[in-house]
Amino acid sequence: MKQATQNKYTQMTTAPIPSLIGKLAIPTIVSMLITSFYVMADTYFVGKINTQSTAAVGISFSIMAIIQAFGFFFGHGSGNYISRKLGAQDYKSAEKMASTGFFYAFFAGILIMVLGLIFLRPICLALGSTPTILPYAEQYLGIILLGAPFMASSLVLNNQMRFQGNAVYAMVGIIVGAVLNIGLDPLLIFVFDMGIAGAAWATFTSQISSFLILLYMDSKGENIRIHFRNFTPSLTFFKEIIYGGSPSLCRQGLASISTILLNVAAGVYGDAAIAGMSIVTRICMFINSFVIGFGQGFQPVCGFNYGAGLYRRVREGFWFAVKTGVIFLTFCAIAGYIYAPEVVAWFRKEDPLVIEIGARALRWQLITLPLGAWVILCNMLLQTIRKPVRAVLLSSARQGLFFIPFILLLPYFLGLQGVEMCQAVSDLCSFLLAIPLTVPVLKSFRQDVSSAR
Repeated sequence: MKQATQNKYTQMTTAPIPSLIGKLAIPTIVSMLITSFYVMADTYFVGKINTQSTAAVGISFSIMAIIQAFGFFFGHGSGNYISRKLGAQDYKSAEKMASTGFFYAFFAGILIMVLGLIFLRPICLALGSTPTILPYAEQYLGIILLGAPFMASSLVLNNQMRFQGNAVYAMVGIIVGAVLNIGLDPLLIFVFDMGIAGAAWATFTSQISSFLILLYMDSKGENIRIHFRNFTPSLTFFKEIIYGGSPSLCRQGLASISTILLNVAAGVYGDAAIAGMSIVTRICMFINSFVIGFGQGFQPVCGFNYGAGLYRRVREGFWFAVKTGVIFLTFCAIAGYIYAPEVVAWFRKEDPLVIEIGARALRWQLITLPLGAWVILCNMLLQTIRKPVRAVLLSSARQGLFFIPFILLLPYFLGLQGVEMCQAVSDLCSFLLAIPLTVPVLKSFRQDVSSAR
């Protein structure tokens, strides 16, 4: 086990950066794309029921984002620490943190599930449900909440394996769950005539399956094993999780709040507006999943080499990832802008108003889409190298500092167009903020620091 870990250290600190990131990024990109695809598949199949069901899935996404927020909080917080400790060759601390992050997430998921089920109706109303959407939202979300402990802890396992440079193992669990969800959706919704409840049960079943497979994969190869005896709920470890995971918690938590405000703002213009904006959110999430997956291939390289004091390799990896992301997003933005109505119609062709609103909103978001590569990679860099203040500020910007004021102000002055363009304006402001937060850090990485060995 220790020899395998030593070999991993040598690979991460000496292999050529482009090929190393590419090798690590492929399984994470596949995982991200498939995860986003099955979320889109949910929207696609539910869209065949009615507009209210489509809107209900969009509304429920806010709570799923909160569950994911805690999963990423404990997953990124523990994973960042693990990668740095493996880079510093402190294996004992890495083992303790792996189990600590996992069990924290599982317990947090249980708490979310219990509170969510107790206050289900008030939550659905607060999320922006209209009287026509409420029955569908209650039915869908009530089932989704049952999977909260498994969703949160699966994200921890996924991220810990990824930060150890073992993303292939994580990919297997994600793919199996996603494929199962895609297969169960039409079966339960249409064949068994379960409607929106069928979509929810398909998602729940896939989450349980992913959890079990990820737990099994974690026992393979050079992955750090999860054992309850290593669970160490100390203040020191929790502080490390906060430092490394708080940017993810802020980003995902604010994404949930922003989605709620978006649904409320869109709801003024009817169910079609909520459904249209929900579809656009899924499309952009799918496109960005490539850059996020590529960035996740960069993170273990960043963590290992930062822990080893090889700062020039960190800098080289960052710029390689940014350039790749910008090129990809530029291509997607051009293609998506041209075919925006056709893309939206794929989800809800039965409702022309949904297509009209969704196409306009999609084109607005695609204008600033390439800027997202810079913002995403800056955030990942700052988070991995333990710059919590800068990372939290940047991760809070897109969905919080900028989006929340804009979603409250722009619709007041511009009506529905203000709702449609809000995310694009927020992306531009986030891009500008990322420059002064990240450039000084990159300048400091021109010289390596010898590790104490």
